[in-house]
Amino acid sequence: MAERKAVNKYYPPDWTPNKGSINKFRGTHALRERARKLHMGILIIRFEMPFNIWCNGCENHIGMGVRYNAEKTKVGMYYTTPIYKFRMKCHLCTNHFEIQTDPANLDYVILNGARRQERRWDPTQNEQVVPEEKEVSKKLMTDSMFCLEHNVNDKVKQKTILPSLRKLEESREKWKDDYLLNKTLRQQFREKKREIACVESKDKQLLKRCSLNITLLPEVDEDRKLAGLLKLAPLYNFEEKQKLKREETMSRPLFPLPYKNMPILASSVRESKMKELLKPLTKTELGITLKNERDNILKSTSHESEESGSELEATHKNESKNAVAKMQSNESENPKESSDLKASLVACDYDSSDSDEEKT
Repeated sequence: MAERKAVNKYYPPDWTPNKGSINKFRGTHALRERARKLHMGILIIRFEMPFNIWCNGCENHIGMGVRYNAEKTKVGMYYTTPIYKFRMKCHLCTNHFEIQTDPANLDYVILNGARRQERRWDPTQNEQVVPEEKEVSKKLMTDSMFCLEHNVNDKVKQKTILPSLRKLEESREKWKDDYLLNKTLRQQFREKKREIACVESKDKQLLKRCSLNITLLPEVDEDRKLAGLLKLAPLYNFEEKQKLKREETMSRPLFPLPYKNMPILASSVRESKMKELLKPLTKTELGITLKNERDNILKSTSHESEESGSELEATHKNESKNAVAKMQSNESENPKESSDLKASLVACDYDSSDSDEEKT
């Protein structure tokens, strides 16, 4: 770049070497726009962000390494080292933030406009090699007791770190023969590849057999154990299923019901009708009178008045006639009931005749 700039410089015709440099001849600075505030002690430089920060104006994250055009000013001195301040504008908003050097701690400090994202830690906690401070080095040079204690601590640290150092050395020695290590790695890779191909072929066959289109997970020992414990058996055999179906059909009503409680009502109505039909009829409802009852009635009437025998006979005849007339009328109206009554009367007469014979 410097060679090209020297070659490409333009020299006007009225310039002579006696007049000095071209910048002096034209009255401009060599840094051009970067030196526009040089009379105020400000130089514009290209500043690179030393760590991650958060902008206080827009609350956006600005990463380490982002570059800005910053105004560089000298603020003070730390012994013989100058302290510089850098002022720059956020590229995402109108906020300005200022950063200052800290030569005492070898770090940068944010003055305003932003805040640092804390990612610092104590390197001694990670067992890192930390450079000793100036005060410690001075004590080691002057104080013999401090130097002795420091050496004892170093020996203790060495004993604790020795096993890990030996492991690192062994691994380093193993990696000396690169060809054999590469060969073993390639062989392991080929074996794994074959196993994966075999498993994929088995999975494809299984999916094709079951006509499925899903991704199968690899087999696990727990899954195998569970599959061995499971037994796929039906709850009922064919005969039990048929029996359950018959019971359901018998309990189910023949016609569809409009609401849920209808089967209970239908069953209750059916039971009441059956009870009425199967209810036994009494002798009075059937029109049956036993001979013993008739004789008792006749005896009671004969004791009351023996003289009115003819009248009783007449009334008895009239009653018998009336009964015969009723029976004929019933026969003409419902012949079935009349047949049932005749059968019951014959049975009753037969029973009464047997009882009379036993008495004799």
